[in-house]
This record gives sequence, structure tokens and C-alpha cells, in this order.
Amino acid sequence: MPMNASYRGPVDMPSVIPVFPLPGALLLPRGQMPLNIFEPRYLAMVDDALRDGHRLIGMIQPDPAHNRGGSDSHPVLFKIGCVGRITQLAESGDGRYLLELTGVARFRIEEEPKVLTPYRQCRITFAPFADDFVARKGEQAVDRQAVITALRDFLKANDLKADWDGIENAPNEALVNALAMMSPYGAAEKQALLEAPDLKTRAEILVAVTEIELAKQKSDGDPPLQ
Repeated sequence: MPMNASYRGPVDMPSVIPVFPLPGALLLPRGQMPLNIFEPRYLAMVDDALRDGHRLIGMIQPDPAHNRGGSDSHPVLFKIGCVGRITQLAESGDGRYLLELTGVARFRIEEEPKVLTPYRQCRITFAPFADDFVARKGEQAVDRQAVITALRDFLKANDLKADWDGIENAPNEALVNALAMMSPYGAAEKQALLEAPDLKTRAEILVAVTEIELAKQKSDGDPPLQ
């Protein structure tokens, strides 16, 4: 989705952003994520993001390995997330916001300061992810056929359908990132996809995880040995 703001690199980004911890949520650069906002603290977060003009929200997963028995209201976070800009917003009429974030770039948390806002904020850096600001970087290195084959096998195994015309016409970046964001995998797999150093590696992880899941489904469906 086109954005009114232009982000050319880390220098264009704020050093402190609001963060929205959400298990299973994977936002990637130039990907679109719909959100249904209803908790008062996150309604306040959206209001403030619109008010300050940046319209940026950092999406990040809680780290399940460090949250066993911890607080649901203040979970330990993974260190890497992705910031998105609010590019669509609608009011539901019953107190909710329906919005869409468009991914800008990944970030690494450097510090979480104490704040007065009801939502969490983090001091972050975009420096390790400068390539995220360059659209379609590394597309030529992606094994597109491997991605398509894995997707076709997954859809067939789960009796699902897809818009193949749209898939065939999608550029490699849009295809890999959209499939990664829509994938039904767990927090660890989603985080691995997020933290992949480049698009080629992300595609390889997506294919590998899909093949593992398909093998697991096949194994689960095999009759027991006599």
C-alpha cells in the first residue's frame, strides 16, 4: 500500500516508538497487517501515534521461552520487531479501531524506559536493518519455484485454495513476505522468518518450515506399525 510518508533509511525514523506485543503477529517491510484494537491502552496508543504525526507502531512478539509463569500484562519481548505505519483507520462505532499497518522496517530494542503512558515504549535502533528501506532488495536470489512448490503442497495437504493468478504475478518480495505473514506457524518459526538476514534466507526458512510441517502431518496420519 502506498504511504504518504517516505522513509529512506534509519535516519528518518524516531528513536523511541510505541510497541504492541502480540503473540503470533508477524509484520514485514511493505507487508499489510489488519488489526482490531479494543483494549483502552492500545486505543490510547493509536490516538497518540496519530497525534504525534509519525503514525508508527512497533509490532513485536512476546518471547514464550521467557514468559512461563510471567505477567500477561507485561511479558518479556523478543529483541527484534517490525515497525508499521498506520495507512488505514476506521472507527467501528462500538469503541474499536479497525486499522491496517504497512510495514516499514525491522528494529532491535536497545532499552525499555519507564513511561507514563498505559502502553509500552522502547528505545530502538534500525541500523542493523538498513536494507529493509530498499524495496525488493535481493529478489533475484530467491528460489521462487521452491516457494511455489512448498505452497502448492501445503494447500493440497490442507485442502485449501489460493488465487494462483495473483501468486504468479506477485514480485518475489511481496510473495515471500505475504506467505510468511500468513503462515500458521508458531512464535519461534515466525521470529525466525522475521530475523532472517535477507529475503533469500527468509524464503529458505519458509520452505523448510513448510516441509517439516508437511512431513509431520504425513507422519501423524500414518497407520501404527504392527
